[in-house]
Amino acid sequence: MIAIGSDQAGFELKQEIINYLESESLEYKDYGSYNTEPTDYPIYGKKVAHAIVCGECDRGILICGTGIGISLAANKIKGIRAAVCGDCFSAEATRLHNDANIVAIGARVVGSGHAVKIIDTFLNTEFSGEERHKRRVDMLEE
Repeated sequence: MIAIGSDQAGFELKQEIINYLESESLEYKDYGSYNTEPTDYPIYGKKVAHAIVCGECDRGILICGTGIGISLAANKIKGIRAAVCGDCFSAEATRLHNDANIVAIGARVVGSGHAVKIIDTFLNTEFSGEERHKRRVDMLEE
């Protein structure tokens, strides 16, 4: 299951990403926001992060204006490795090397077509499990 959340700046892009998830028959849970009314990104970053650490969801997608603020909020939760990605290379690398469990995207930075490609890359790349990468991820978790 994929957790997804956004603030108002990311709401429209979130809807496009949800369309992609549904077209791929991927299960997801939407943690808000549910409209374009002004709100605070830490609420949704933390909701998605908690869904992952409690085991309700496996991976997460977060969207705000830049992807930065909402990823910072998620990374405050122990066990979360959220990475802001604006390209497919970064999305692949953060899964392969960092075992990131949340991808964050900036709705004001990345267009919807490219965002879907980033999400697809993130969701379809597994952690390499190489010893050097595992050691580094373990260090992050300490």
